[in-house]
Amino acid sequence: MTLTAGEAGRALATPSAYADDARLHEALTLLRRESPVHRVEADGYNPFWAITRHADILEVERRNDLFLSAPRPILGTAEFDRMNQARVDQGIALRTLIHMDDPDHRVVRAIGADWFRPKAMRALEPRVRELARRYVDRLADLGGRCDFAREVAVHFPLYVILSLLGLPESDFDRMLKLTQELFGGDDEEMQRGRTPEEKLAVLLDFFAYFQELTAARRAHPTDDLASAIANARVNGEPLNDMDTASYYVIIATAGHDTTSSTIAGGLHALVTHPDQLDRLRGDLSLMPFAVDEMIRWVTPVKEFMRTAATDYALRGVTIRKGDSLLLSYPSANRDEDVFDDPFRFDVGRDPNKHLAFGFGVHYCLGAALARIEVRAFFEELLPRLETLELDGEPTGTATTFVGGLKRLPIRYTLKG
Repeated sequence: MTLTAGEAGRALATPSAYADDARLHEALTLLRRESPVHRVEADGYNPFWAITRHADILEVERRNDLFLSAPRPILGTAEFDRMNQARVDQGIALRTLIHMDDPDHRVVRAIGADWFRPKAMRALEPRVRELARRYVDRLADLGGRCDFAREVAVHFPLYVILSLLGLPESDFDRMLKLTQELFGGDDEEMQRGRTPEEKLAVLLDFFAYFQELTAARRAHPTDDLASAIANARVNGEPLNDMDTASYYVIIATAGHDTTSSTIAGGLHALVTHPDQLDRLRGDLSLMPFAVDEMIRWVTPVKEFMRTAATDYALRGVTIRKGDSLLLSYPSANRDEDVFDDPFRFDVGRDPNKHLAFGFGVHYCLGAALARIEVRAFFEELLPRLETLELDGEPTGTATTFVGGLKRLPIRYTLKG
């Protein structure tokens, strides 16, 4: 059966499509070819324009004065949009960097920026490598068979983020559960519940935890990112409770789930492309290129939304003021106009102009940290890896926002 453009567009509002790479990329390839600026009207969702070409996404990202994050920064159902606006009106809505536009975005982003600059990353790298060794040792302890996504990939990046924030390892289980419930809200295995109220409860649990943390760091400042956020001032005033908690939420969740998805998806790419695994093991100097290729291949952030502040013509299509746009990063990262043989996994790909970290003022704050984590893990793993194969069928997360593999059963042998 031939897919129509309308069906392809609706796939972007179908969480299960993101758990099926073949289905997703069939839809995105069709849209890039036949309708790159495509109006989507899907049951249960407010309409939006799907933007699927690399060049068009760059154009929208560059014009952050004309295409705004507020009021709809991510794709949700019409009910989600309605509930979110009600929370905004009540002053209880999540308000992270991805929700903000300038001038607020610029000022609030600066609070954490120094913690992700090269000097800070160099200081953190020994801890990252220590944790990478710990989790490669964990693979050895698991005896040659494991679910890599659940038993290794999901844990390592969260420990890194807890270290950066200065949180105790005893809080690991709580943070892991809340993160998976927040980003897995469309996945039956990971969600706390189906109703908007149950999803709001996850957010309120995050807020309760971080409000306690803020009070502790304000009473007794420490030398960590959590303290920097708690004691930050904007125009001479501390962040309000909601903005402070929101800052923690974006660091703790985006800094964890996206990297764990990349590590799991990167290993899956290597095991299913054994020639590239052998190539990388034989030449670890390729690792920086391989890391970016894993990030492109997985693209853990599936979309961000923008709202047009004025009428605008994009690729000959008139987008009206107030219209929503979905920026499809998996599509941009397979764009035939930008990538040579985009469906080939190539650990030496150069150049690699992927948009997995976004572009412009909203470029991912933690991009450098993510690259360090992925590189550290595979530089610890590959010299010890003797054999690697799948031990069952990998399973993806149903989502329309952030996700990757939630199960990756493997068999392997390691040296020493």
